[in-house]
Parts: sequence; structure tokens; C-alpha cells
Amino acid sequence: MSRIAYVNGQYVRHADAAVHVEDRGYQFADGVYEVCEVWQGRIVDMPRHFDRLDRSLGELRIDWPMARAAFEFVVRQVVRRNRVRNGLVYIQVTRGVSRRDHFFPPEEVAPSVVVTARSTSTEAANAQAAKGISVVSYPENRWPRVDIKTIALLPNVLAKQNAKENGGKEAWYVDTDGFVTEGGSTNAWIVTRDGTLVTRPAESGILRGITRTVILDLIQKEGLTFEERPFSLEEAYDAKEAFVTAATSIVMPVVQVDDRTIGNGHPGSVSTRLREVFHTATDFQMV
Repeated sequence: MSRIAYVNGQYVRHADAAVHVEDRGYQFADGVYEVCEVWQGRIVDMPRHFDRLDRSLGELRIDWPMARAAFEFVVRQVVRRNRVRNGLVYIQVTRGVSRRDHFFPPEEVAPSVVVTARSTSTEAANAQAAKGISVVSYPENRWPRVDIKTIALLPNVLAKQNAKENGGKEAWYVDTDGFVTEGGSTNAWIVTRDGTLVTRPAESGILRGITRTVILDLIQKEGLTFEERPFSLEEAYDAKEAFVTAATSIVMPVVQVDDRTIGNGHPGSVSTRLREVFHTATDFQMV
């Protein structure tokens, strides 16, 4: 079966999907995106993702391309037409197609919309989680508004490529004060030697992850000790556990940071437990 994409009002074969050469997403990275997990045929936390999409659009002064209910219908349709039971759905909105000019285009220019979906292997993800991943630190070099989920991801690409070339699966950005901000496409967490979970506040310097928000709910539900504060790279090296969170990976244990083994070099009990119970705290939208 051919994959199906939604592009500006039409459902088309994924292989034929295209946007105009003067789409501002292509020319300026002038757009935003969201990625939702699809789990057992249901879209995970779509209301929260659309709330964040609304905020990102507002921060960049991009209009909604259609009514929210209609947009949610399109997303469900793309998942359904691709027959995705476990996987991801990608949503992108740009400022639209207009003559290349740094100024905003005329008001009549409509935003551009792309929605795609693909299946992923639950078995492969679980096998990776059972083993854990390595992360590689990287100097923070992004613009200050990382709280907006924009498609301007070149710094993230470079950081993650550096991680890959050094044996890692993810990068951890480190600011000029030596504190970890977040991953190249994830939020960063540690568990201290006394069992306290720590992650950086989302007020500035990181994206307010939807998976991160679910984990905060689970921490309370599970009765775990938690501190929302910056943690240093040195503190990460000395941590009992570490993990990352994102819609693309849920809770993924980290067993090595740079050349330092975390804990005993195996996924810890806290991250393993949070991964196991993650979907008990999420909202589901049927497709």
C-alpha cells in the first residue's frame, strides 16, 4: 500500500507529495510543527499537541490554516489512510507560499499544511529501551526561543550528527554555565543518587515537551521525589540514572553520557517503570 500525505487540502501519494519552491518553510524555515505518537491505533495526547501548536503559531504570528476541529479530522484521516497502528504522525504549518521576501507576505496568503504518518516498530523501540542509549554533550548554540516548536532545526541536526559520529543516539545541549538544557529532540532527565528526579524548568531554555508533561503527572501518581531545576553535566555523570523523553521515544533510558557510564551501565528502575506505565496517564483520540 502506498503511503498517503496531506498537502494543502489534498490527500496525495507520499511519493508525489510536494510544496511550492517559494513556500516560506523551504525558504526561511518560517513554520512550526508537531509530532504525535500513535499507539494501538490511537493518537496520543492530541489535544495537548494542538494546544502547543496553537501557542507556536501565535508566537510566530501565523494564522491557523483551518478550524481546529477540521485540522484534527485531517490528522486522524492521515493516520487512518496510512493504516498506522503504532507509529508517528507529523504536522507542519508554514506561513505559506509567496515571493521570497523577509517581510511577511500579504494577508491573503494562506498558511501551508503538510501532514504525514508512518509506522514504527514497537519491538525495536522496546529492545532499545531495554539496552539504553548513549548521549553526547554539545555546546548550546540555538536561538533563545527554543520554547517555540519551529522547523528551524539546523543546530539540532548538527548536534545529533555529532552525537552519531561519536557513538551516541542523542545529543545533550550544555549552556555556558555548564548546565544541561535539553536533547537535540528530547527533554533531558536524571535521577540523583538519593533517588530524586531532576529536569530543567520549562519557563526558558527548553521546549515544554508533551511527554515531559505526562511524566510530571506520573511522578506525582507514583509518589516519586522530584526537583525542577537545572542540573550540570558533572551531576549527570554522577547520576544514578538518566533518561530522555519525547513523543518519538516515550521514556528512553540513558546509560552513558560522553565517555562516562551512568549508574551500573544498565537502564534504571525509575526510567523503566515510567516507560511501563506511561500510557496510563495519556489521553487518546480514536482515528
